[in-house]
Amino acid sequence: MSRTMTRAQLSESIYQEVGLSRNESAELLEMVLGEISSALVRAETVKISSFGSFSVRQKGERIGRNPKTGDEVPILPRKVLVFRPSQLLKARIRGEDVSGMKSDDDAEPTSAPGSFSSET
Repeated sequence: MSRTMTRAQLSESIYQEVGLSRNESAELLEMVLGEISSALVRAETVKISSFGSFSVRQKGERIGRNPKTGDEVPILPRKVLVFRPSQLLKARIRGEDVSGMKSDDDAEPTSAPGSFSSET
């Protein structure tokens, strides 16, 4: 059975792990999600160490086919959101031991462990 982590559950996890109030935890989560969203709207790449990177990719126009009629239909250019998981996240999902694995961006300094950066 598939489970979904909601915004409220993320906020509750912050509350329990960090020790902020529930309101402060919700505000922190909203600030982080807002920063990520704003960076993506500006077409910046968002890299989160040991997690992955989000980017916006421009797809060009192409010809598609209506599956019902078989008619060719132009598919207009559009932007799509792309998520690329880190090698560390992939290994964790596969159930592999990641204790000796290096972070994806050990060469790139971050402001704090587990922080995220947006790049242009």
